[in-house]
Amino acid sequence: MRKRNLWILSFTLLVVMVGYGLVLPIMPFYIQNLGAGGRELGWLMSTYSLMQLIFAPIWGMLSDRWGRKPVLSIGIFGYAITLLFFGLATQFWMLFVARTLSGILSSATMPTAMAYIGDNTAEQERSAGMGKLGAAMGIGVVLGPLLGGWLSEYSLQLPFFIGSGAAFCALVIVLLILPESHNRRSAAASARWNWGCIRGVILSPAGILLLLIFLIAFGLASFQGIIGLYVIQRLGFVTTQVGALWMVMGAVMIVVQGALIGPLTKLLGEVTLIRLGMLGSTIGYGLMLLAGGFITLLVAVGFLTLALAIVGPALNARISHYAGDHLGGVMGLNSTAASLGRVAGPLWAGPLFDLEMSYPFIGGMGVLCIGFIVSLVGLRGKQYETLKV
Repeated sequence: MRKRNLWILSFTLLVVMVGYGLVLPIMPFYIQNLGAGGRELGWLMSTYSLMQLIFAPIWGMLSDRWGRKPVLSIGIFGYAITLLFFGLATQFWMLFVARTLSGILSSATMPTAMAYIGDNTAEQERSAGMGKLGAAMGIGVVLGPLLGGWLSEYSLQLPFFIGSGAAFCALVIVLLILPESHNRRSAAASARWNWGCIRGVILSPAGILLLLIFLIAFGLASFQGIIGLYVIQRLGFVTTQVGALWMVMGAVMIVVQGALIGPLTKLLGEVTLIRLGMLGSTIGYGLMLLAGGFITLLVAVGFLTLALAIVGPALNARISHYAGDHLGGVMGLNSTAASLGRVAGPLWAGPLFDLEMSYPFIGGMGVLCIGFIVSLVGLRGKQYETLKV
C-alpha cells in the first residue's frame, strides 16, 4: 500500500476523532446554555454510540457495493455538516438531531478505512496498517479535548466550526487524491451480502474474533468510564494528575500502534499478540487495584494501555482475513461489536462503582480473563477460510 494513501486515511480518522474529542469538554456547558441538563446530556452521548452500532455494518456493506471512496466521502461530508450544525444550534432539539446524524454518518469512516487497508495490504502487513490507523485515532483522542477546552475560551461555538473546517479539508483531500481500491468483481460478489451472510460470519471462526473485539472494547470503555472517579475518590488526585493519566494512555497507544505493532506482528504473529494482549489487559486491571500512589498508578495505566494497544490492531487484521469479497461488511460488523462494547461497558461499570469502587476492576479482570481463555481455545494456527456466500 502506498504510504500517501495510508497518510490520507490516517488524517481522515484523526480529524474524525479530534471532532469527537472537541465535544467532550464543551458539551456540559453548551447544553446548559440551551436550558438542558444531565438527562439530556446522557441522551446525546448514548445516541451517538447507538447510531454507530446500528449503521456501521450498513456502511461497510455499501462500501463493498459502491466502493470505498464514495462511502468514505459521504461519511466525512456528513460529519463536517453535523459539526457545523452543532455550532449553529440554538435549541436542544437541534443538538440532538446533529448528534444523531453525526453518529449515523461518522460510522461510515472507520469500517471503510479498515476495509481500504485490507484491499491494499498483504496479509502479513495488515496489523501494521491497522495499527497506524489506531495511532492516528489515539492522537485525535488526545488532541480533541485539549483543542476543545482551549478554543472554548474564545467561544463555545468556535471548536465546532474549526472541526467542521478540518473535516471539509479532509474531504477535499480524499476526493482529489485518494484512489479507489475496490474492484468490480468484488462489488458484484458483495451484492449477495444479506442477513444470512451476517449469521454465517457470527457462526464462523470470525465470530470468535467479534466476541473478543466486544470484550476488549467493553473492558476499555469500563476503565475509561470510571477511572477519573476512582483516582479522585480513592487516591485524592487533582485535575492535573487525572490529565496526566489520560496523556500516558494516549502516548502509549500512539507509540505502540504507530511504531511497534508491525514489527511485533512479524515476530510473534497475530494470534500470539491477541493472547498476550488479552492476558496483559487482565493483569493490568489487577495492577490498578494494587496501585497506591501516583507513580504506581501511572505504571499500571501504562501496562494496561500497552496490552490494549497490542490486541486491537491484531484483532482487526485477523478478522479481515476471513472476509473475502465482503471486507466492508465484515469490518462493519467489527465496528458494531466494538460500539456495543463501548455502550455496555460504562453502563455496567458505573453501578458497580457505586456499590464498591473496586468492583469494576474485579469484574473487568473476570471479563478479560474470559476473553483470554476464549483466545486460547478458539484461535488456532495460521489457517483461515474466507467467507463464501
